Amino acid sequence: MRASELRAILRGRDFRRLYGTRLTSQLTDGVFQVALAGYVFFSPERQTTAGKAAAAFAVTLLPYSALGPFAGVLIDRWRRRRILIWTPVVRALLTVLVAALVAAGQDGAVFFVTVLVVLGVNRFFLAALSAALPHVVRREHLVTANAFAVTSGTVIAFAGAGLGYLMRRVFGPHDDGTALILLGAAALWVAAALVAALLPRGLLGPHLDRAAPHTREALGNVLHGLADGARHMVANGPAALALAAISVHRFLYGIVLIMTLLLCRNHFTTDPGRGHGRVRGHAGRVGRRVLRRRADHAAGGAPRRQGRVDHPAAGGGGAALLALGLPFAQGPWVVGAFLLGVVSQGVKLCVDTTLQESIEDAYRGRVFAVYDMLFNAAFAAAAAVAATWLPADGVSHATLITVVAAYLVAAAAFRAGAVRLSRVPTTT
Repeated sequence: MRASELRAILRGRDFRRLYGTRLTSQLTDGVFQVALAGYVFFSPERQTTAGKAAAAFAVTLLPYSALGPFAGVLIDRWRRRRILIWTPVVRALLTVLVAALVAAGQDGAVFFVTVLVVLGVNRFFLAALSAALPHVVRREHLVTANAFAVTSGTVIAFAGAGLGYLMRRVFGPHDDGTALILLGAAALWVAAALVAALLPRGLLGPHLDRAAPHTREALGNVLHGLADGARHMVANGPAALALAAISVHRFLYGIVLIMTLLLCRNHFTTDPGRGHGRVRGHAGRVGRRVLRRRADHAAGGAPRRQGRVDHPAAGGGGAALLALGLPFAQGPWVVGAFLLGVVSQGVKLCVDTTLQESIEDAYRGRVFAVYDMLFNAAFAAAAAVAATWLPADGVSHATLITVVAAYLVAAAAFRAGAVRLSRVPTTT
């Protein structure tokens, strides 16, 4: 990223306004998600159960899985400036409702459905930001502008999480304190809408004077495209094996994560406030290590052999979790979870590379859309299934042994499948 090019981009008034809209909204995302996590998982007023954890993951992941393929169709038919203004306003109003539910101690179906909508409409907001960028930046600056905006948006979301944690320390971990954090988030979303309103009318498109397919036809094309991509994926041996691998892994990984949340909240400590602090500290350290490991892995080059799904690492990660997790002690469990997290990143990199290599370019977008849906849906399904039998404190020797056994069996099965595919002549 050249400094001179970045300076030229930042001199654009409309880019700065669009960029300010992104930063304000993504800062608020971090605040909202910390408030949500604190209320669902670490509130002193309530016992965190596997069912509530599963519901939280569902409302966090499923909107992106279900709405992602369709967002672009609607973004190309609605005025993007209006989306950037009204989406934060809708989120602010719904967040006020969530704050009222929190203050009343409600965490039932209405609460989760409202949170689902708050998170789901963000898909349209982010898609509109991406679609609007070419209207405020010169074509030759698009790569730099996009990299700068997306990267700093991620950083500001982490900053928002830190702000939310600070607000939690100021207002307290109880329901009233969480409600105040949510009201602050609502105010920030209104600020994002006000920044977007500074953008000139008609600047961001789309230009609907050109003939375009009807929305119903376009939505139907998305469904047909997903089905076509799924058929192509199933017919492609390496891709099918890779998608099966990531689905099984995400399902098992989701069960382990639900166990981890319950252990941190209800087993490792009896003080929810201390549990929140400890989890935050461990999560920060583990997250930094995983990111460094992922960066090193990417820098060294992802696996280039089709059909490889990192089966030895997956089996080793499961075995490490068995050895370190069975005592259900905080220190060993965190180390085991960290190792499994590293394995998770390795498996995903292998699957990404396999799909990039083995799928024809004409089908790649549709296959990756199916991949995205499977990636999140398997995780949410694991949370829902685990909720039916995990105890409130997360301690279940039978579950841990079953998960590890499933990892080992899956690793052996995928190894056998990869060997079989390697003997099949490649046709292009």
